[in-house]
Amino acid sequence: MRQAAKRTTVITAATSLGFAVVQLDGSILNVALPRIGAALGASVDTLQWTVDAYFLVFAALLLSAGALGDRIGSKRAFIAGFTIFAVASCACGLATTPLALIAFRAMQGVGGALLVPCSLALINHACADDTAARARAIGTWTAAGGVALAVGPVISGLLLSTLGWRSIFLANLPIAGFGIWLAARFAVETDRPAIRRGIDPAGQILAIIFLIALVWAVIEAGSFGLTAPRVIVGFIVAALAACLLLVVERHAKDPAIPLSFFQDTTFSAATFGGFVVSVVLFGLAFGMTLYFQRMLSYTPAEAGLAFVPFAIGITVSNLTGGWLSAKAGARLPIVSGLLLAAAGAMLLTGLGPDTAYLSMLPAQLMVRFGAGLAMPPMTAALLSTVPRARSGSASGLLNAIRQSGAAIGIALYGALMRGNMIEGLRIAVVISAVLFAAAATAAVFGIRARDPGVSLTGREVKAN
Repeated sequence: MRQAAKRTTVITAATSLGFAVVQLDGSILNVALPRIGAALGASVDTLQWTVDAYFLVFAALLLSAGALGDRIGSKRAFIAGFTIFAVASCACGLATTPLALIAFRAMQGVGGALLVPCSLALINHACADDTAARARAIGTWTAAGGVALAVGPVISGLLLSTLGWRSIFLANLPIAGFGIWLAARFAVETDRPAIRRGIDPAGQILAIIFLIALVWAVIEAGSFGLTAPRVIVGFIVAALAACLLLVVERHAKDPAIPLSFFQDTTFSAATFGGFVVSVVLFGLAFGMTLYFQRMLSYTPAEAGLAFVPFAIGITVSNLTGGWLSAKAGARLPIVSGLLLAAAGAMLLTGLGPDTAYLSMLPAQLMVRFGAGLAMPPMTAALLSTVPRARSGSASGLLNAIRQSGAAIGIALYGALMRGNMIEGLRIAVVISAVLFAAAATAAVFGIRARDPGVSLTGREVKAN
């Protein structure tokens, strides 16, 4: 029993490293963008694509990556993802043109797409039917990602001040090496479904078209307005791709998006909540980085250090959320966390061009703490609705929706803040508060109250 617990701890550490580097590279670039733009001669729009190229490829390929992990084994897929991520990070650090950097950032997204769903599947497999252990492990996994997301600007500022912008990518190499060794040495390969599922190329392509068209339209709207022909065309293409995607997935033999999962209200509410949290946290991180440097005249290092309290808040709340979920079930921490985050977002509407950092800190912490409290029980609740052999597909879908939210959040905050930064930021936080409140409402009616000691992962879910 003690040996099994030790193995679970090590597996949790390995998978948490994987999730941490993925989240780190989602936020570490923000502070470095001005320096990279000056070094490579990149425009603001081009710099925005160095961020979103990563998220778009990551989000789109998560759908197939989870199914691939179920098919070949999540341990194999996890190690392959870490390897691809490490090679791409090295290439980013050596890039000499903006186009090359964007391409290698997209390659990082490929590796990240394999890492995230397979890391959750390895945790789910290691914890077997121990729901409380799963909740605690997912709390740790989520905390690692939350810390990485929050400290990305801090690490970026410190590395920029000492080793230059290339070091923010090259720093991933030792982390990846250690994570690969831990997984290869200690992780146990996951169960595979009795029926081998294929890859859905039509669904995958339509998902990519939908995400690229939507994010492109949102970014362009910031420059040209919502009524610009190119923006309207982008939204039309996104809508058509979404409609076709639903039709294709409904009739696909092995769908990239298993629509049958959404028949469970817990699964639906958890995925919507994950989407909302990603929209706000990533969008807010991007927006506040611009605010700190352009409105408050912080240096990159100072802007990075300003995020330290946010990292502490997310870490504490992630661990608290995992513990609460193990003790009392998922609904309470999800609903209370989302409502706290909504209140914090509304308080941020008071931001002005010279707002003191300490006066905005309580509201910023409310958003991070509330969102961090909700995320582990969301993930644990979702995984409890599917059999373990399908956990890769389920976590892939959840994280695809989350990362889509991250890309949309960055594009939305960036577009709103492109003109009048303060006015745009105020509109963005009001939208964020409304989204948090909607997600809390969905959790109240969608997340079923369950005995935290009872595992439902063995229940079969009818496949499409």
